[in-house]
Amino acid sequence: MDIYIEKYLDYLKYERKLSENTYLSYFYNLKQFALYFNSQNLLSLNADSIREFLYQERITAKTRAHYLTVISSFFNYLILNNIIKDNPTQTIKLPKLDKKLPEYLTIEEVDKILNINPTKPIDYRNIAMLETIYASGLRVSELVELKINNIDYDECVIRIYGKGKKERLVPINDSSKNALQTYINDYRPFLLRGKDSEYVFINNLGGRITRQGFFKILKKVCDENGIKKHVSPHTLRHSFATHLLNNGADLRVIQELLGHSNLTTTQIYSHLTNEKIKEDYQNHPRNKMED
Repeated sequence: MDIYIEKYLDYLKYERKLSENTYLSYFYNLKQFALYFNSQNLLSLNADSIREFLYQERITAKTRAHYLTVISSFFNYLILNNIIKDNPTQTIKLPKLDKKLPEYLTIEEVDKILNINPTKPIDYRNIAMLETIYASGLRVSELVELKINNIDYDECVIRIYGKGKKERLVPINDSSKNALQTYINDYRPFLLRGKDSEYVFINNLGGRITRQGFFKILKKVCDENGIKKHVSPHTLRHSFATHLLNNGADLRVIQELLGHSNLTTTQIYSHLTNEKIKEDYQNHPRNKMED
């Protein structure tokens, strides 16, 4: 791989401290970019060369937009380090992508998911995980990386380290607090099997539960409760934000709770509520009258 790309990736990993998933995304995109131009000097590329790469048939519009973001960021890094003077991607404009509104669950569907009848330790763990991720709007990575000493029962908050290791405090409600205390005090020791761990959520082997592990648990719970939608961990995060907004929460408060650095990211939820208003308006009796 190009030496400048390697330096840039080190910068992302050790200075920017990107999350593992974001780092791997940049790594893969830049690797493909370098492979396409083979031995050609990347510093000599112009806008036309980069367009040629971006508009390969196999690359979708969404992937193309992501590639452009990554490549532009790479060249900006080279400018900051006085390696080049101009960013060749500056004149490349891609069509705006239609924002796909995130799917969310109704309150009734959430109630179904949370209505687990516990009979064994993993059931109590699953209840605690589901209550916590929905009550606090966590990312799945934040949930599985939650540590025992990050929970403050007295203040009813948990300390979260989100993207870029950015710290925030998020509240937990009575249901999630009770579920956490019951699981941690009474059932977590059974899952640990004599081992020691700083992480809250433990798998059957006594280790930290993984993102994939939680996804499988969520899918199983949804299947058992007749939820037909495709539900991912992020669906619960979307549901948390949407239900807060529908019940009058301020958008900036939701931004803080979700850990969004930019309000624009949070504004997608106002679009969700607007779509719901339009949908509900179609039920107006005058809309059903025949001409």
